[in-house]
Amino acid sequence: QVQLVESGGGLVQPGDSLKLSCALSGQSLSRYAMAWLRQAPGKEREFVGSITWPGLTNTMYAEAVKGRFTITRDFVKREMYLHMTALKTEDAGVYTCAAGPKQSNSTTAWDFWGQGTQVTVSP
Repeated sequence: QVQLVESGGGLVQPGDSLKLSCALSGQSLSRYAMAWLRQAPGKEREFVGSITWPGLTNTMYAEAVKGRFTITRDFVKREMYLHMTALKTEDAGVYTCAAGPKQSNSTTAWDFWGQGTQVTVSP
């Protein structure tokens, strides 16, 4: 059984940086793409970014975070990270990691999901 567990969320101020982690347990997802998605209160879930498996380390980002957020993977530690910089109040929300066989910017086409970690950006 696959389990994805996010961590690293918290309260930060605009302009701050924050790093989220997504730890994988269970079967290997080494050939799966992984993604970060977020959902703010009262809003639809939105795609943040995704990354492919080893050897293809292609990343894809939403326009709203391009240039500020970076996704990396550590296949030895079986973790994925979201490095967030220059945070804005509109970046606040529950950040969830997900995994699936194909990289995309979909908000639904992922096979495995974590529970999410809260990011609050407030002056």
